[in-house]
Amino acid sequence: MKLFLSALFFGLLPFALAGDSQKSVVVTYPQDTPNSVLTTAKNAIIDAGGIITHEFQLIKGFAAEASANALQGLSALSAEYVPSIEEDKVVTVNDRKVDA
Repeated sequence: MKLFLSALFFGLLPFALAGDSQKSVVVTYPQDTPNSVLTTAKNAIIDAGGIITHEFQLIKGFAAEASANALQGLSALSAEYVPSIEEDKVVTVNDRKVDA
């Protein structure tokens, strides 16, 4: 029985790991972008299984964890208001760590 369960576990493991991995990103839009475009973009991320981790107040944008497919779909949502999508990562300046 243990051998069967082990074989089943290791047999299914590659399929479980092959899912679309989530990336931490920062998504920003031009300042003249209507709020409805941002709402649509955030809903698209959530509908694709991602999460919104932060909503910015000073700039039009948000931080999220989403799959590559969901992020590609954001660019197709609006031809007039194209998002800038950048990986959310730590930035260092003069050997000092600054969260970005």
